Amino acid sequence: MGVVNVTPDSFSDGGVHLRPDDAVAAATQMLEDGAAIVDIGGESTRPGSEGVDADEELQRVLPVLERLHGLPVSIDTAKAEVARRAIELGAELVNDVTSLRGDPELAEVVGDAEVYLCLMHMQGEPRTMQANPTYDDVASDVAAFLEQRLAFAVATGIPEGRICLDPGIGFGKTVAQNFELVRRLDVLLALGRPVLIGFSRKSSLGRILGDPAARTGPLAASVGAAVAAYDRGATILRVHDVPEHVQALTVAAKVAG
Repeated sequence: MGVVNVTPDSFSDGGVHLRPDDAVAAATQMLEDGAAIVDIGGESTRPGSEGVDADEELQRVLPVLERLHGLPVSIDTAKAEVARRAIELGAELVNDVTSLRGDPELAEVVGDAEVYLCLMHMQGEPRTMQANPTYDDVASDVAAFLEQRLAFAVATGIPEGRICLDPGIGFGKTVAQNFELVRRLDVLLALGRPVLIGFSRKSSLGRILGDPAARTGPLAASVGAAVAAYDRGATILRVHDVPEHVQALTVAAKVAG
C-alpha cells in the first residue's frame, strides 16, 4: 500500500503532494512501481496534529480521486461524508484510524457500499496520543481492542471477510511498544484477519538508530521493519517508498518459498 498524503502537515510527506497534480503523479508512479493500492489521505494524524473539517478534507482529496478513478485506491479518513464521496470515485477500502469511533455514520457507509475496511488501534487522539502511552501488555491490549472493534463492525453489517486490522504503529505507543507489536504479531494474527503494518519512516526507526529527537526514520530502516513484519505474517505493508519495499518483499517472499 503506497501512501499519498494530500496535506500540508503530515509527519513525512506533508506539503509534498498538496497540489493535485503532484499527488496524482505520485500515486500513479507508485502503482507503476508495484503497489497493489494507494492510500489517499487529506487529514494529518501525526502526533500533535489538529483535525480539519470534512469540507477541507474533501477539497484536498476529491481532485486527486477524480483523476485516479479506475485505479486501485483507498481513502484514509474517519469521516462518513469523505468516505462516501471517495467510494463514489472508486475507493475500494476505507482506512479508519478511529476504528469506527470517530463518525457514527461511517459504518453504514462502508457496509452499504460493500467496500473493504481497515480498523486501526490508537490510544487517545492525535493531539494527545504520545503524551504517556501506557499498557498492561501492549500486544494483548491492542488485540483486545481490535477484537472488540471487529465485532462492532460485523454487528453493523460489514462482513468480517472485508475487514483488516492495524495495530497503529506510532499511534499512542512508545518506541519499545512499537517494536514489541511487530515482534508479537502472532497475537494479532490470532484474531483471524489480515494485518496491516505502517512502520514506514516512523520516528521510532530513527530513534533506535541513535537520534533520540528523530521525527522520521530512514528508508533502510523502514524496509527492515517491513520485511520483519512480513516475515511474522503481516499481509499489507503501508509504505512511502514503494520501489524499494517491492524489491525487498519480493526477495523475502522468494526466500519464504
